[in-house]
Amino acid sequence: MVDITVRPMVAADADRVLAIYQAGLDAGNASFEITAPTWAAFDTARLSAHRFVAVGGDRTALGWIAVTPTSTRPVYAGVVEHSVYVDPAAQGRGIARLLLDELITSTEAAGIWTIQSGVFPENTASLTLHQRAGFRVVGVREGVGRHHGRWRDVVLLERRSRVIT
Repeated sequence: MVDITVRPMVAADADRVLAIYQAGLDAGNASFEITAPTWAAFDTARLSAHRFVAVGGDRTALGWIAVTPTSTRPVYAGVVEHSVYVDPAAQGRGIARLLLDELITSTEAAGIWTIQSGVFPENTASLTLHQRAGFRVVGVREGVGRHHGRWRDVVLLERRSRVIT
């Protein structure tokens, strides 16, 4: 993947990041959300030290990854939930794996011991990606939320650091 690099996300990436986010939402199997947030809301909700974009040779963002804290309680300071999105035109090139590997390196360096995520069971590409990256299925929340008028299940995944114990 010579033409793809991963770098920290910056405010100048906002339009592209939110467009990729919206494309994922529009596809229907990425999130219960239906509309990407404003940049201000996105920026406030996600930890700035663990936000990355994958860019092509022309420096256009092709995908992004970011984390949110799972709780404000100190005991959960080492647990985050992540999201990873790739432009539909760039899928199948290993971009999500590059982003996920960078995130794992970043979070472990910061003392974060668990990365978790919720994935719709129909999103088999995401489930495969996560399992190959060392995530395990914790369980399935059945009919946990309504999405476009129907109840959806969510597969809970987590990756525990092998470095931080």
